[in-house]
Amino acid sequence: MNAYLFPGQGSQFSGMARDLYNNSTIVQDLLHEANSILGFDILQIMFEGTDEQLKQTNVTQPAVFLHSVAVIKNMGETFKPNMVAGHSLGEFSALVANNCLLFQDALRLVARRAAAMQKACEIQPSTMAAVLGLEDKVVEEICLSITSDVVVAANYNCPGQLVISGSIEGVHKACEMLKSAGAKRALVLQVGGAFHSPLMMPAQKELEQAINETHFHTPVCPIYQNVNAQAVSDSEQIKKNLIAQLTAPVKWTQTIEQMIADGATTFFEAGPGKVLQGLVKKVNKDIEATSA
Repeated sequence: MNAYLFPGQGSQFSGMARDLYNNSTIVQDLLHEANSILGFDILQIMFEGTDEQLKQTNVTQPAVFLHSVAVIKNMGETFKPNMVAGHSLGEFSALVANNCLLFQDALRLVARRAAAMQKACEIQPSTMAAVLGLEDKVVEEICLSITSDVVVAANYNCPGQLVISGSIEGVHKACEMLKSAGAKRALVLQVGGAFHSPLMMPAQKELEQAINETHFHTPVCPIYQNVNAQAVSDSEQIKKNLIAQLTAPVKWTQTIEQMIADGATTFFEAGPGKVLQGLVKKVNKDIEATSA
């Protein structure tokens, strides 16, 4: 069975989707439509923007989403997913892929999500850190032991790689304790804020309203969602999980394991970069994972 994976924030690069654009009128139409929906020239930033420009949340999220959707739209009739999943932001690309969301509706939601998250980051300075070489349970216990600040397990990326999220003080405190507990690395990331933590609550409220105003269709295949790592085909449940995702951890390891258990034989990553392929291999080295 073919499983398609869609990356999230962090996989952007200058020049993204340019080759697709140059070789496909479908992609050209898609990206020009995106410019008019967003109200700014995202094409120019995707093709020629600096790392600094591409790192802005309100640019990064639509840019990564657009690259992913361009890949699958360019595939035309050959795109036949049996199951889909997206890492954080990637869930919106996945929902276009399984026909649950129209491209235009998904892009508007991505733009609203990015703006709401940016706003939440400005309310309280916050950050994330990658923790390598410790069991999930140890990381979770250390985060729980810090009661003076907000810090939680946020992204279960693969065995031995967990990202934590919270207030700047909380994350730095946790990093010191994690190193003492034997972590190979506890590295603060260059991100705009504490994604997938309680500090995203203001953004969640805003996104909830936008999602509830958007029509979700019956998908053509299940999506394995971040919050529960299970196959979901009910559009109302998909909406609830998408809202919960902003403050809940991304259960990526569990998602890949469940997709394999449900019959996934080949994973295709659709979008910029190859991060998700690498994570699949770390979950199960015998499974085929490649670019779409």
